[in-house]
Amino acid sequence: MNFENILIASENGIGQITINRPSKLNALNVATIKELHDGLESLNNNPEIKVIIITGEGEKAFVAGADISEFAHFTVDQGAQLAQQGQELLFNFIENLNTPVIAAVNGFALGGGLELAMACHIRIASDNAKMGLPEVSLGVIPGYGGTQRLPQLVGKGRAMEMIMTAGMITAEEAYRTGLVNHVVPQAELLDFTKSLAQRIMKNSPVAIGKAIESVNANFTDGVNGFDSEIINFGKCFGTGDFIEGTTAFLEKRKADFKGN
Repeated sequence: MNFENILIASENGIGQITINRPSKLNALNVATIKELHDGLESLNNNPEIKVIIITGEGEKAFVAGADISEFAHFTVDQGAQLAQQGQELLFNFIENLNTPVIAAVNGFALGGGLELAMACHIRIASDNAKMGLPEVSLGVIPGYGGTQRLPQLVGKGRAMEMIMTAGMITAEEAYRTGLVNHVVPQAELLDFTKSLAQRIMKNSPVAIGKAIESVNANFTDGVNGFDSEIINFGKCFGTGDFIEGTTAFLEKRKADFKGN
């Protein structure tokens, strides 16, 4: 599979996607969104890959926003279609993957870039990162899930302030509000992210997938998260990973999970 806007690598069970448009500060356009979907799908379908990392090329930007030139002259219907297709193809797709996805935010994460990071299951930021949703300064609102995921992560009041002021916050502010899980020096960002991925990989891939599904259920309209947890808890009992995990515990050894 050949890509123009992203780079894909894999090593020791970790897949890495790097958004590679540094001359555009890795801005998201329609083509890049499609490539990200295809790249993520291929890694998710690879049984050897246990965790996926998304980052941006260079030291300036994770993703500095959407490519405004693509939609500056859109009609009302075209704008709504852009948001709907983007959410379904990439942002909701990431959120609901059963393979954990970690955003390694290596610089500016603005607009669609922050929305991409928020769709990931975990966010790690370099200490030079700056984040924000500046859309209202362009006369539009976040359209890739920003108005929904930001309040879930930082609370309604802080989300309202960030969206309405169109301002940026530092990595430390993002950490303090719960928007990111960790802040590390930029030179250590990928190593730290991979070390976190390795900790995740020690556990059952099947159970992790069910945990993702259950956590997401609490934020899905019309779905009872507790019921989802009960159902997925029960399903785990029918897996080889459950047998291996409980057997290894009783035998006082490390589990060797196969992901089935």
